[in-house]
Amino acid sequence: MASHPSSAPSASEPTPRIDSELSALKDAVAVALEYAKTLGTTAAEVAISKQQGLSVSTRDKEVETVEFNKDGALGITVYRDGRKGNSSTSDLSPQAIREAVRAADGIAKYTSEDPFSGLADPALMAQHIRDLQLYHPQDINAQELAQLAIRAEAASLSVDSRIRNSDGATANAHTAAKVYGNSHGFLNGYCSSRYSLSCVVIGEESDGNMQRDYDYTVARKYQDLLAPESVGLQAANKTLSRLDARKIATAKMPVLFAPEIATGLMGHLIGAISGSSIYRKSSFLLDALHTQIFPDWFSIEEQPHLLGALASANYDSEGVGTQDRRIIDRGNLETYLLTSYSARKLGMTNTGHAGGIYNWTLSHTNQTFDELVKAMDTGLIVTEVMGQGVNGVTGDYSRGAAGFYVENGEVLYPVEEITIAGNLKDMFKGIQGVGKDRDLRSSIRTGGILLSEMKIAGN
Repeated sequence: MASHPSSAPSASEPTPRIDSELSALKDAVAVALEYAKTLGTTAAEVAISKQQGLSVSTRDKEVETVEFNKDGALGITVYRDGRKGNSSTSDLSPQAIREAVRAADGIAKYTSEDPFSGLADPALMAQHIRDLQLYHPQDINAQELAQLAIRAEAASLSVDSRIRNSDGATANAHTAAKVYGNSHGFLNGYCSSRYSLSCVVIGEESDGNMQRDYDYTVARKYQDLLAPESVGLQAANKTLSRLDARKIATAKMPVLFAPEIATGLMGHLIGAISGSSIYRKSSFLLDALHTQIFPDWFSIEEQPHLLGALASANYDSEGVGTQDRRIIDRGNLETYLLTSYSARKLGMTNTGHAGGIYNWTLSHTNQTFDELVKAMDTGLIVTEVMGQGVNGVTGDYSRGAAGFYVENGEVLYPVEEITIAGNLKDMFKGIQGVGKDRDLRSSIRTGGILLSEMKIAGN
């Protein structure tokens, strides 16, 4: 994202609202679609996204950077007799838009035919556009954001003498406008907002070794952010809990993924059931549709229309209407995640997942995280994973990790420099419990996830 300091508002001025530009963005999409039609293209689709925001970073309770960002671009895809061409422009003048359309059409004339390319089925276009309450503009300036970050840092540094330093805090206020249209006659746009605050803290052990951890809050509505003192305090406490970490002996034992790590575990499911992975035959869940891959009590609901949620949407990036659906039903995989292209390749129905997923909510076993710790008895809590050691084809999983060793349901000490390993098929089927105290800060809404067993490589 480009930074434009020369056009940035002064520290006392709020960022301008982006919703005033929505009508002009829709007009630009309409211009592109109409011009593509005059060129004799078979079909066309156009998307514009425009973002703006203010970001303030502090370190040692002093402002380090202030950045005002504003950028955007129009992207057009044209289809001509089974061929496809793409082009984009950040200049939204009618002349520049027409040039971009001509460029995309020129590319389409020379690409190979692909019988699976093209727009999504017109019958799948979103018909009912709801107000999902995604846009909550807030008049806020750099000074106010700086105060949030400074308050978070100050709170973290006041907790304990072992907190030696802050590695900085950052406060952000961002808004966006997105418009999508295609030659089926679909044309719609909406605005969204996102506010966040994070704080990173460094603690020092008695032997001079250092640990760091962080905490953050994120929301569509500025007023829904946690208090900066709460963020700073949590960052400090998490850092303190990691001091004097040690390795443990190599073993097999139960593993409890903390909620923020559990979302990543479920992220591997997304990749495995995405249509592109299936038609390329590069998924460990190939041919797993309508088979049991989780315990029979486990379900995942997708809820695209939750008001104000971070991953809500009326339609995907192809204009296909989103709908509530059960991804996992009592352990069984009920659907792949399909775009128009992958659905055609597989001879299946488009599920409206061009661009991602929408508010996955995991079922739980009516236990809090602390109760899952008790239920685990002896094992490992994982609070951090490192590295990219996941094979999407075989499901083999091996990653560096840090966390806490638990014995008789009690946390004994922090653990670092270990590796956890298993296979995702076994890990999914071996889920023993899911916490009811869900982390709502991502598109996957889950509590901690307790697995029956993993290999731990340590001393």
